[in-house]
Amino acid sequence: MTAPALTHLHVLKLPFMPADNLYEAFFEQDHAVGFLSDGGKLGRWSWLCAHADAISVLEFTDKRTPETVLRASMAVTHYQTTEIAGDGGDLPPFTGGLVGLAAFELGMRLENLPQRPFRIEGRNPWPELICLRFPALLAFDHKQRRLLALGRGRDGVEAYNRAVGMQKLLHQCLAKTQHTSPQPIMRGPLTLETADQVHEDKVASLVQQIHAGDLFQANLARGWQGQLSDGMTIGRVTKALGRQGASPFGAVFRLQKRAIISNSPERFIRLDADGKLETRPIKGTRPRGKTTAADAAFAKALIASEKDRAENLMIVDLMRHDLSKVAEVGSVKVEALNALETYPNVHHLVSTVTAHLRPECDAADVLLNTFPPGSISGAPKVQALKVIQALEAPRGPYCGSLFWVDVGGAMDSSVLIRTAVCEQDDQNRWQVRLCAGGGIVADSEPKEERRETETKMSLLKAVFEGTG
Repeated sequence: MTAPALTHLHVLKLPFMPADNLYEAFFEQDHAVGFLSDGGKLGRWSWLCAHADAISVLEFTDKRTPETVLRASMAVTHYQTTEIAGDGGDLPPFTGGLVGLAAFELGMRLENLPQRPFRIEGRNPWPELICLRFPALLAFDHKQRRLLALGRGRDGVEAYNRAVGMQKLLHQCLAKTQHTSPQPIMRGPLTLETADQVHEDKVASLVQQIHAGDLFQANLARGWQGQLSDGMTIGRVTKALGRQGASPFGAVFRLQKRAIISNSPERFIRLDADGKLETRPIKGTRPRGKTTAADAAFAKALIASEKDRAENLMIVDLMRHDLSKVAEVGSVKVEALNALETYPNVHHLVSTVTAHLRPECDAADVLLNTFPPGSISGAPKVQALKVIQALEAPRGPYCGSLFWVDVGGAMDSSVLIRTAVCEQDDQNRWQVRLCAGGGIVADSEPKEERRETETKMSLLKAVFEGTG
């Protein structure tokens, strides 16, 4: 990846509109990315990125190391901003720079485990790492209802022209948006890949391994497959999902005839420009109740569950260990343990671990030393990855991460759960794969673990099948 420095920034303030007004046409572009927050306390901003000026891809067959690809991509991303022109208000945390998609199987390569290709419908393997540099974006401030077009360049003129280019793209997307009649998102119901009994048997087998002392916990997932209706677009699916249940770390990543649509509630790791690190692992799930009383009972049961609290604590310890690889000695702290968070279809237990990055480290070091996320692998991590390889098909982007690294060095990343992986076939029909899983520990009950996958899939399934 080679590209000129992005030392100048120009910011245009535009009339505010909801980001989803643009989805229909925006995500029909190649190399289009959206970070789509729900506007809650974890996500004041959403942004849409287009017109990548540099790209680097680590294919399944590529013999380069992930470190080589990632560091080369970072090298053309991190610059001192020498001039900011235009709107002088608050800026989003991402003002241009690197966006990356790391597949779950990248973790196998990082840990020197056997590699397996991820495919949909037997087609070509998906890359394990994709890095794009975006010098321009549209940023949506949910709190102050501001819309900004940001452009970066080698000088003020180039930065201004790129900001204006995003403004023009906005108007083009609005003009191309079609007001179509409602249609089903999918051609038919999703098809389960792993039957209920088979999944329960796998859980039971894993519990036996845990009792034998092979490991403490492993995340076990299963998949569903389907096909979008003829003419259905990634943007329309994204819009429908956001209206049913927006999430703090929602995202879309479009690359040629492939795409991911994520409704993730989980942060992987955030790195602030001042070096503060934060990770928010999720472990522990209950469904939402149909009545206020039932909902409160589910939440209370989750908070009181020794099994779920222990499961969360294991991953907190794992993430503390991972952060310690790049953190200043003594800076790793647990800010919140087993805090209840509620989403449209589930209650979760979420913990928060913070640290401070060592001066000689950067975002690349953070990702290389912590990936894949502990919450969707297990403990010990390497042994859990081996078990996952033995019991599951390759995951691809599911349980990987979508991340951004700002020109100034700040970073944020999601865990790609509640995520649809999509690929167009030779007839340009979108084939879709969705997965859901859960952490298995010594006292896991196979039927309950199977039901947990259904609970986690419930929102996506309802939206995709049109039953919500």
